[in-house]
Formats: sequence, C-alpha cells, structure tokens
Amino acid sequence: MAFRKINGTQLEQMLGNGLENLIMQEETINKLNVFPVPDGDTGTNMRKTLENGLLTATKSAEACVFLKGLSDGMLLGARGNSGVILSQFFRGFYTELSRCEYIGPGEMRNGLIRGYRMAYKAVVHPVEGTILSVAREGIEHIRGQITRSTSIDSILAMYVAEMKKTLAFTPDMLPVLKEADVVDSGAMGFIVIFEGMLQFLYGNVLQTGEARPAAAEPAEADTSLFHEYSSLDDGYCVEFLLQLMATDKYDRHFRLPQYISDLEIYGNSIVAVQTDTRVKVHIHTLHPEKVIALSRTFGEFVNFKLENMQVQHNRRDRKLQESTAKKPLAVIAVVNGAGMMELFSQFGCDKVIDGGSTMNTSSQEFIDAFASVNADHILVLPNHPNVFLAAQQAVSLTRAENVTLLNTRSFAEGYYALAMDMPDSDDVSYRIKQMQAGADNVVTLAQATASRDYTFHEIRCRKGDEILLINHDLACVSSDWKTAILDGVSLVENIDDRESCVVFRGADTSPEQEDELLDALSERYPLLDVEVFDAGQQTYRWIIGIS
Repeated sequence: MAFRKINGTQLEQMLGNGLENLIMQEETINKLNVFPVPDGDTGTNMRKTLENGLLTATKSAEACVFLKGLSDGMLLGARGNSGVILSQFFRGFYTELSRCEYIGPGEMRNGLIRGYRMAYKAVVHPVEGTILSVAREGIEHIRGQITRSTSIDSILAMYVAEMKKTLAFTPDMLPVLKEADVVDSGAMGFIVIFEGMLQFLYGNVLQTGEARPAAAEPAEADTSLFHEYSSLDDGYCVEFLLQLMATDKYDRHFRLPQYISDLEIYGNSIVAVQTDTRVKVHIHTLHPEKVIALSRTFGEFVNFKLENMQVQHNRRDRKLQESTAKKPLAVIAVVNGAGMMELFSQFGCDKVIDGGSTMNTSSQEFIDAFASVNADHILVLPNHPNVFLAAQQAVSLTRAENVTLLNTRSFAEGYYALAMDMPDSDDVSYRIKQMQAGADNVVTLAQATASRDYTFHEIRCRKGDEILLINHDLACVSSDWKTAILDGVSLVENIDDRESCVVFRGADTSPEQEDELLDALSERYPLLDVEVFDAGQQTYRWIIGIS
C-alpha cells in the first residue's frame, strides 16, 4: 500500500516501530563505540531520548499536535551528544510542520531538510561522518526526485538507501572511525529508527517484547514528616504546563522575561521554558495561589503538580531544600558513582549529579539541578565530553543568562577547578576565571583494561591489555597497569616542572595497589605532591590529574 500522506496517529505508530527497531539493535550500535573502554552507549542514549519523546507526546490525528509533544519530550530527555542531535533533528522537523494536520510528500521533504539544518546549528563545531552527514546527504541526494505524487514510503525508502550509502563512507570522513574499522554509531542508530518507520508502512510491525515505560507515579508522601505542629519553612514545589490562550478573556501579550520577573516576587528556584504557545514552569513558593492567579491571566493549565517540600519524594528525586540565603555562586558538577559524588560535595559543589558509568546526563537533569540551587550565578562542571552538549541545551531551553559552562573534560579538571575557587569572595567573575585557570593546566590520565581491539594512530591494543589514555586519547599499552601509568606520566609535557598530582582510585583497586602506585611515583618523581582519593569510579581503574 502506497501512503500519499500520513497523519499524527500514523506518525506515532511509525516512530514507535522505529523505537522497537532501535531496541532490537541497541547493543550492536553500542558496540560500534570507537573507544577501547566499555562506555559505548550511543544506542542507549538514542533509545532513551526517543522513548521520552513518545511518552510525552500528545496522541492526536493532527501531525503538528503530536510532533510538538514529541519534540518537547525529546529535548528534555536528550542524553549524550547523539541524543541531543537526535532531539534537535526532530525539533527542526516539528518546526517545519508546526501547522500541518497531515504530512504529504512536500511536507516530508521539507521536514527532513529543516531537521538536519537545525541539528547542524545545535553543534558548535559540526563534524562530518556522523548523524549530521547521513541526515543531510540522505535528503539532499533525493530532494529533486520528490514530486507531489511520490508516496511517503517511497520517500523514506530512498532516504534510508541514501543514508546507508553515506554511512558506508563515514570512516573516510572521520579518521578515528577508519582506524577502528567501524562506521559511526550515531549515524547507524539514526538510520535504524527510519528503517523501523519504513517497515511500519510496509506492514511489518516490530515487537521486542520489552514493555514501554509508563509515566512514573509520584511516591507516596511520608505523612509523619508533616503534622499539626510543623512549620512550612520551605513552602511548596509547584510545577505546571501552561497553555497560553488566544481569546479576549486572557492577556495575549505574554513575554517570558517579564513573566519570570513577576514570578520572582512569589518564590525562587524558577525554571520557565516556552515552546510556542506553552510554558513549562517550576517554582518554589510559599504562595502557590498567587502563582496560579498570575499564570491564569495568560492561559490555562494542561497539567499541574503541587508538593509540600517538607515531605517531597517525587519521581525526579529532588532533595529537600533548606532555607538558605542566596549565594553569589553555586557550582553544579557531574560525576560517576556514590564515592565520587561524596568527594565533589566535600570539595564544595552545591549540587552533584550522578552521570552513571558512561557519563550521560539528560538536559532535564540539568534543568532540575538549576532549579535546586539558590544563587545569583551558576557554574557547571560537566567533567566529560559526553555531557557538555546536554548541559548547553538545558541552558538554551531555560534561557538562563546566569549559567556558565566550564568545559571540564574529566574529574581531574573538575577537581583542580574547584581547588582554585575562592568561595569567600563575592567576585563571581574572578572566581570563574580562577577555576578556568585551574582546569586549563591539567593533564588527565585514565587507566583501564581494554574491552576491545583498538588502534589510535600508531598505537594498538588488544582486548585485555592494560591501557592508558591521556586527555581521552590512547597513549600507552602494557601487560601491567602500573607500567602503563608510569609510561604515560613520562609523556606528560614538562613533567619535571609539575608539582601537583591527584589520583582517583576506582572500584576495582585495593589499598595495597594504591601503596604500590604511590611508591613508584614517589621514587621516579620525588618533587610531585600526590594526593589520593578512594572515588570508586567504574570504567577506569585509576584517573590521574597532573598540574
């Protein structure tokens, strides 16, 4: 059956089939990761991003209505660079089709073009050989063949075929792929989604047997935490989705900056994100009735949640916030595991996010973190290349002008940034410059056991070898972890002039191994001041920062 046009319900079914196809091939996509450590999760990131979009989307026969919720959900649930790029693609797809009840051949062509263009804009330094390349070349190579009589299934068949051609050439576009002898994982995941969409139009409905996630129910409040003698010091956590209305009954001159300014009269920890005619709002307030009255001058609530913050145990696991004076600067850091979280809290972070073993934090987690601190300015330490783009998107979604992203690429850089902070100073600009300087002078070494065969330039390792990465690049290979570290330290520029070294001990190490490493470093570099922390990270046995 040829589909001349599709509606919102059909598009939802197509994307659901795309998700099923992605789930079926998720591990295959993850294994395309080009790094020799077990942190390949591109397929998982893309799955979670698309899942969140489908979970959030409004069921509707109108394509534009469905796409709006899908886009919003994907933006807020985007994980990792692949997830962020995927969310931006569908953001562009929705933007192009925001007034379309149905999607015909012309609309499909234009949506695919707008999608890849918006994805390119979302990346500061676009790299060819990735999702961006296959999305762009897939439609650009066929756009001239699409006419008013071309069916949707024919368009997608041509699109997938052209993307597969480009996928085969991604190793020639990106040297690191060629050295690892793999194609780009994100590009493959993108194609898998559209293959699943096409299969639905061919009548092949996929079913993995995996239950689709349902909306999380709020945990039941512990009523013993609030009684007739309690004091409501922290107020209420209020969240809602406001639909701006277009009739004369409402004020139609809504301006987000002024609305936020008005909300600040009634509370703090405000996050307000506007998408077309809807505004998502979070606020901590003692006067929810005034927030409700202000908001209803512009529209009506699509959904609404109010929780007493003394007994709050909601699905986002927000911690109870104590009433404190507003700080000049709050620091938010992303780390891996309970041990590292405790360390960074001790180092002075106001909010520490657990990025998991593969360091993939969603934009929504950053938005929640922004709301959880009470400060004039917020500094974010992503501490991993995977995390920066999601943090950047969170800043864009909230339109926050008081958030600075420090592009720390490792826990060691985050540690030295915090070591240079002067928390007693009210000069925020000076403090940020000091922390930037602390991070800039750090060389990060990470030691692990290779999870796969891998080649980087002239250096090769095999699965099971002990390897050492310097600033995320493979630098040393050995049969012994200590030898790999000592060989790596010797490669650090001006190592004899450096004075400070911090070592984060992983979960698979022992105090005896720590003593062995310290003795070796002390013997070879007697002037190097070494400090060790039992951080318990999973992926790497040792993470070492030298400054």
